[in-house]
Amino acid sequence: MVKVAHTRLDRTLVARTALDLLNEVGLEGLTLRAIAAKLGVKAPALYWHFKDKKALLDEMATEMMRRMVDDLSVSAPGNWQDGLAEGMRGLRDHLLRYRDGAKVYSGTHFTDTAYAGPMEANLRALTGAGFTQAAAARAWFTAYSYTIGFVIEEQSMGPDPATEGGDAYDVDARAERLAAYPRAAAGGYEIFRDRGAGFEAGLAAVVAGIGLTLLGPGHESA
Repeated sequence: MVKVAHTRLDRTLVARTALDLLNEVGLEGLTLRAIAAKLGVKAPALYWHFKDKKALLDEMATEMMRRMVDDLSVSAPGNWQDGLAEGMRGLRDHLLRYRDGAKVYSGTHFTDTAYAGPMEANLRALTGAGFTQAAAARAWFTAYSYTIGFVIEEQSMGPDPATEGGDAYDVDARAERLAAYPRAAAGGYEIFRDRGAGFEAGLAAVVAGIGLTLLGPGHESA
């Protein structure tokens, strides 16, 4: 937990405290008043640093990115497919460390350039494999969007990914409700169980599709 006693209030401290509180109350319960109480100050003190909750979410997402950068692997993947997939696995892993982490992260505007170094490295690897600059950017954003969307869905279904727990969604009950629609019923077992395997299956499809549509025949395995 963040230590706040005798510590000067600044944007980074507020964001870190908010991320701690996020795991306790979720995005719905995350208010400036609650964060101020956690810091032992009055809510108006936070408005010196953030004009509204959106500005705070921007800083929270930036702090999440800083932590991701600090944890980046220094190993060099063997090819662009492995590199892109490894990056998306790392993104998912970090988002799952926070309750509603993907919702906080998506749609925000970073407040510094911590994201630029990793993005530059990813795009350099893709262009080095034969992608045009535009295709490299589209390839990265396609895989990124898949990952963000997947994590939003899995965190929305529960349980809290930051804790150990079983399935929150009763797939058997769903199948009973959909007894007249056997294919839709059976699909639930693929969609809602073993999310790690499901993420990997979808990621493999996305990466393969990127190779075929954005890089072109004869280069997809380069």
